[in-house]
Amino acid sequence: MTRKLFGTDGIRGTANQGNMTPEIALRVGMAAARQFTKGDHRHRVVIGKDTRLSGYMLEPALTSGFVSMGMDVILVGPLPTPAVAMLTRSLRADLGVMLSASHNPFQDNGIKLFGPDGYKLSDAVEHEIESHVENGISEHLADPDKLGRARRLDDARGRYTEYVKQTFPKGLRLDGLKVVVDCANGAAYKVAPEVFWELGADVVPIGVDPDGYNINRGCGSTDTDYMCSQVIAHQADIGLALDGDADRILVADEKGELVDGDQIMALIAKHLSDRGELRGGGIVATVMSNLGLENYLKSIDLELIRTQVGDRYVVERMRADGYNIGGEQSGHVVLGDHSTTGDGLIAALQVLAVVVSEKRPASDACRLFQPLPQCLKNVRFGSGLPLENDEVKDSIRAGEDRLANTGRVLIRKSGTEPLIRVMAEGEDEALVLAVVDDIAAAVERVAG
Repeated sequence: MTRKLFGTDGIRGTANQGNMTPEIALRVGMAAARQFTKGDHRHRVVIGKDTRLSGYMLEPALTSGFVSMGMDVILVGPLPTPAVAMLTRSLRADLGVMLSASHNPFQDNGIKLFGPDGYKLSDAVEHEIESHVENGISEHLADPDKLGRARRLDDARGRYTEYVKQTFPKGLRLDGLKVVVDCANGAAYKVAPEVFWELGADVVPIGVDPDGYNINRGCGSTDTDYMCSQVIAHQADIGLALDGDADRILVADEKGELVDGDQIMALIAKHLSDRGELRGGGIVATVMSNLGLENYLKSIDLELIRTQVGDRYVVERMRADGYNIGGEQSGHVVLGDHSTTGDGLIAALQVLAVVVSEKRPASDACRLFQPLPQCLKNVRFGSGLPLENDEVKDSIRAGEDRLANTGRVLIRKSGTEPLIRVMAEGEDEALVLAVVDDIAAAVERVAG
């Protein structure tokens, strides 16, 4: 069956349009309930959200869908995506749902689903849910005396805070460390400053005044300029930038210079390897990760395994082959010893643990390799299949020939937006930029 609802990270779209309307949310809730209602026990689902205005619209629609199928709903309010995954396991729920479009602007929203084990659903299970949505589910509605109930879990934030703090090495503290924490006006706007402050840090919180519209606007991991400037202004030791649902993290050192997810993964991998705690002999990342990361890992006898883009594909490979670190250059870092999905707070604490234990400035501790020049351009398209066009194919082949053995070209369609992502990297920065410009121009000419 062709996927009509689910992309690389759940269902995503513009709020109150297309596949992100209350009607669709209602039907997805009903379909997911049908999929995960197995056995005679009282079934339950955990629903969290970020701070988007449309959450007020989609949360009750989803709740109605689950309740109509006889499933109890536990509402946890604004919390990070990994908190929903953790609470789904902790509360022995049959399903977890996060309402968020992650790093997208406020007008978008999304529905992310987690199984009872706290992991994102496989393609096969998503296909089955789509089939339920399309083929009718009204005949499976609960009898009046079997309807579900909805309640709010008042201590959800506290439960997650304590869980995250327990991942920080025992005996270490953040006393004396000044940390700028950018919460992107998103799901972690309360919990993130609390975690770092309770562990002893002097916290400078920014992006902690959500109004329904300002999530990811001029802040967070997709717009780090203000966070970097605040590190300098406050003479902080480090800056941390989360995205809207706090499943990714980027870092700024004490000089206000950005550290991406590749460097973060390298840092944590080396730290665990030195302690004999790295499993699998390397890490799992996507095709987007820099060749510099791969070369660095080789230099310390570790391996880089690549998957297609999407943190759930990273997690699937980690689980299949026994790795305990994986992630994406964008800042999704999955630490399998602690979490079933990317967790910005837990990853940040592992970075801070290295900085504190080794007593080195972030500019030294967090830069283990020199990235190869890399350029990425996003080209928006209206309809059609621009990557199937002969002119685009020819431009891609020409770019690959020009880079030869000194770099690579990666062209892909976004799984969450109508974008073609054009990326190249190599030893010659000018050549990399020229290759990307030429391919992007060809895509633009046929994108429609």
